[in-house]
Amino acid sequence: MGKKKNNTVNRGVASALATANLPLIDDAEPVAPPMIRSDSEGKSSSGSLKRSGPHDADDDDGWQTIERGRPVKKHKKIPTANSARYPALQFSEKSRLQSKVNLSQFRDLILYLFADGPAPQWISVSHRPEFRKVVVIMVPGLEEAMFKADVDFSKYETPTLDQAIKQLGDGSSPDHFYPRPLDKEALQPSVQPFADMFPHLWPVKAPGDDKYGRLHSPLTTMLTAPLTKGKDKAKDKTGTDSHRDIRTRITEFLATPEELLENGFPTHPAMLPEGERRESFKDPVGWVHTRVSKLEDGDVPESEIQQGSITAGREVLAIDCEMCLTGPSELALTRISLLSWGGDTVLDELVKPDKPITDYVTQYSGITKEMLDPVTTTLGDIQAKLLDLLHPRTILLGHSLESDLKALRLSHPFIVDTAMLFPHARGPPLKNSLKYLAQRHLNREVQKGGGTINGHDSVEDAKTCLDLVKKKCEKGKAWATGDSQGENLFRRLARAGTAYRATAGPEATGGLHVGKTSAAVEWGDMSRSACNAATVTIPCKSDAEVEAGIIRAVKGDPDGLEVPGGGVDFVWARMRELEFLQGWANRNRPGTTVDEKTDKNAGADKNGASSLKECLDALSQRLQRIHAALPPCTLFMVVSGTGDPREMSRLQSMHSQFKKEYNTPGSKWDQLSVKWTSEEEDALRKAVKVARAGVGFLAVK
Repeated sequence: MGKKKNNTVNRGVASALATANLPLIDDAEPVAPPMIRSDSEGKSSSGSLKRSGPHDADDDDGWQTIERGRPVKKHKKIPTANSARYPALQFSEKSRLQSKVNLSQFRDLILYLFADGPAPQWISVSHRPEFRKVVVIMVPGLEEAMFKADVDFSKYETPTLDQAIKQLGDGSSPDHFYPRPLDKEALQPSVQPFADMFPHLWPVKAPGDDKYGRLHSPLTTMLTAPLTKGKDKAKDKTGTDSHRDIRTRITEFLATPEELLENGFPTHPAMLPEGERRESFKDPVGWVHTRVSKLEDGDVPESEIQQGSITAGREVLAIDCEMCLTGPSELALTRISLLSWGGDTVLDELVKPDKPITDYVTQYSGITKEMLDPVTTTLGDIQAKLLDLLHPRTILLGHSLESDLKALRLSHPFIVDTAMLFPHARGPPLKNSLKYLAQRHLNREVQKGGGTINGHDSVEDAKTCLDLVKKKCEKGKAWATGDSQGENLFRRLARAGTAYRATAGPEATGGLHVGKTSAAVEWGDMSRSACNAATVTIPCKSDAEVEAGIIRAVKGDPDGLEVPGGGVDFVWARMRELEFLQGWANRNRPGTTVDEKTDKNAGADKNGASSLKECLDALSQRLQRIHAALPPCTLFMVVSGTGDPREMSRLQSMHSQFKKEYNTPGSKWDQLSVKWTSEEEDALRKAVKVARAGVGFLAVK
């Protein structure tokens, strides 16, 4: 590729703003007139006005108040489009860009603008303190091929794997990873509005592992900020984690009611605030809750706690359950194991479901028809026993306990969950498996029968959870937390959001830490996702609702009751209709169903076949309306997240089926329904490379 000229991701519509003569928001407080004031000793001190110094000069700067010989910095106005201090993003061939920009680098740009993130090396930022808002929209389904001059959306076809790999290249040339200027005349009408908003199309590499054929969640990558140095574990001189054991009571690891709800645990009335909601609470049909009237009932007076006790006077029971299928996606309890803190078996019984079993899932549960045929114990019998065993001072311990409690149809407010205690390296909603935690922290192999006729052992799993928690209590809170490499992005912005002297007024002395408000505008239920940590959550059922939610989050509610007046600082959103149309996701998953009206908006023709052209038309128009609603000095970011994942998903399902059949005792190679050879392995690696090829767009409004 020849030498590139310096290109600027400039003010986007700077000239348009100037032409339209749009009103600017003036958040400057009025300057006080000359005055005489008295100090605490009764002495008088005068105030005066003087012109700002040359270094403070700006088109809109006015007078400055002088009190006791010191100037009081007033809020600066939002700069006009032609102001010398208008913020901008600039890309140059001199930038440290030697490969595709990663999706994490787009996230880190947000952290640099609004929090404590380091400066990006791949793009330069001018007048960072002047950025007032950041709006990020993920649009899965967008592909670089859609922005080529000769594309025909009526005949748009997915290239073969080899064709796609050839188009991507080997990444050695700048042509493969430099941003492509968007020429409106060279684009199809459906995507021409992108050129009005964005100067470049950026090839973006999604998170994953080409070697092992894995694509990591782009959503998790964008919404998980890397830990700052102050939150990282200390390193000793050899570079390994240094840790000092601090014996800690198990009560320090109890999940809060908010954490339980966020992780999908059934609601116990004691978790609700006092008042009508708690008093009127009723269990769903077939459900029960333990006899705990309020959370304080679990507290144990210090006088009753033995000195040095890890259990702090509480009874700790480790629990694990095995389930079978009684319907396409309906799990039913078939075995429950309960162990005491000392490791003794308190309860270990088989349970016969009320409904006929459709699949014993023996390769995972270890349960067979022969085992359950003579069993007469029902779920109701187990519930009655548990209500007698579990009291206000009982702590239930296990791994991903929300699944076990749902199978038991029981709720309890005092939970220690190893899936939460040992967080996944890439943050929620991902969770470590119990098998992995046992290998890493206990040097123990468990669930060796997983995927075979031997299945799991609920007693072994409960004992593993128990030993993990015991070791955690002996080592302390800081032990085994180094695996977690991230912090929720919304929480980071709220914790480490930065105000600048130019925009924050007299209180900000440059770099003053204040919370940044945020909004998540997403499809479906966000209560169990990372979006739940946003200041405001706006659930949606269509891209039209997402568009309206973004504009609402940017502008704020008139009464400010839900969305703060003036809008939030950071907006995260995701549009999904193009993703569903492309077949990149399962549109029938709970919370993501597209109704008939939505299909019509997405461009469904009379025969029921969706039109890609009409869907792109609708998307471009939505983005244009959002862009027009943004205030000046706003960073507008659109990312696809990934490339086409369909072939990768097909090969991964094929590999999973192969492993399941291959690990079944008595299976023969020539009788397997699928084969997995080096040829399929190579195809999977190529498919992952294609799936990791996303696109991104950046502009400053």
